[in-house]
Amino acid sequence: MPKRDFYEVLGLDRGASAEDLKRAYRSLARKHHPDLNPDDKPAAERRFKELQEAYDVLSDPEKRKLYDLYGRAAFEGAGAAGPRAGGAEWSARQGPGFENIDFSQFFGTGSGGRTAPGGAEEFDAGGGIFEEILGRVRGGRRAGRAGHRGGGDVESSLRIPFLTAVNGGEQPIVIARPDGSNETLTVKIPPGIEDGAKIRLRGKGNPGLGGGPPGSLVITVQVDSHRSFRREGRDLLVDLPISVGEAILGARVDCPTLSGVKTLTIPPGSSTGQKLRLKGQGVPARGDRPAGDLFAVLKVVVPKSIDEESRRLIEQFAARNPTDPRQGLW
Repeated sequence: MPKRDFYEVLGLDRGASAEDLKRAYRSLARKHHPDLNPDDKPAAERRFKELQEAYDVLSDPEKRKLYDLYGRAAFEGAGAAGPRAGGAEWSARQGPGFENIDFSQFFGTGSGGRTAPGGAEEFDAGGGIFEEILGRVRGGRRAGRAGHRGGGDVESSLRIPFLTAVNGGEQPIVIARPDGSNETLTVKIPPGIEDGAKIRLRGKGNPGLGGGPPGSLVITVQVDSHRSFRREGRDLLVDLPISVGEAILGARVDCPTLSGVKTLTIPPGSSTGQKLRLKGQGVPARGDRPAGDLFAVLKVVVPKSIDEESRRLIEQFAARNPTDPRQGLW
């Protein structure tokens, strides 16, 4: 059966933006995740792997250019590996063609992170700059002294829980080696890492030739969503349901935060969509970056049914407090 076009896999046309790609991938990945399709897990695994392969290529500007020009033929002959057991979903391959050298990567920031090509933050997890300056040639291999060639880099992806991305932690990943063995590595996740950021593990890529140094393992982080929290930069948002009476009269209610439940004061006359800020309760501080804030987004919950006496009182309330919430809308 011929393999499908990557754009067809994601349900997009060739002019789709990077944001369109990310939105489509996240929606389809949630829909076809094997854990959410236990009745047809083999088909879901195939579909999920197909989605990962398409997004891995189209989300990388250089790979996307090659794919648009040559299709799948641009990547034929590259070593590839699929998912393995061990708590991490991943894919790995050697990058084709010339490897672009960004000399800014040789000079890390004080916080240990730097901006990688495409705007993603890259975290260096070890090794020295002289390994990088040995030089890069086709296929991502570094040339050392005569007869010695450095190993190629291996690209991989790693899904991590939302709270691990915010607070930092450790996550296992399983790598298939060229000799057929599997190696389990523990990846340290820095606090506040964002979706799409890259982590580089020096010396964990493909082995060198003739005693040359091994390459790096470059991991692209994919952050899962959370059932309560969502993120905007270093700020977090959480929807906070309140009753009609609490919205009109004001109240003190419990609000979930990363450090536990805190009591929040609802001012009288609050409406759905109003945001209340809890300073410093967002993404924790790291390096010279201050802690973000947590915003509780109020959601007024209206009863689905009321008795006749309540209806009469509400009608009286509406008559005594006339208002037009749509005034000026058009």
